[in-house]
Amino acid sequence: MPARLRPLADSTLADVLGRLDSAAAAGVPTSTDDERAAVKHYLAVLAERHPGKSVEVRVPPYAAVQCVEGARHTRGTPPAVVETDPETWLRLARGVVGFADARAAGRIRASGERSDLTDLLPLT
Repeated sequence: MPARLRPLADSTLADVLGRLDSAAAAGVPTSTDDERAAVKHYLAVLAERHPGKSVEVRVPPYAAVQCVEGARHTRGTPPAVVETDPETWLRLARGVVGFADARAAGRIRASGERSDLTDLLPLT
């Protein structure tokens, strides 16, 4: 069984987000370690706030979680899947962009019922 994701401590999250924001403001690439930590943090927060197994949220290459109560699956792909890139996930989680806007821009692939995460975001 894969290790369960856990949210970062508040001070650690603040440091990670500070470095990501500084890199973005300076127009330089972000640290892979910081990006990975922030992605996993917000996926863990999503799973804690909305427990369940009916939606799988994937942010390759870093992690995926299952969340949202509803139809439970035992094997294979869950009834609903949402997949996006790390940058878009962090923007969604922090409320910088809305789910519908990101989906309309082609930044999110979502299928199945309950795949609209509008009411679950942002996670800040």
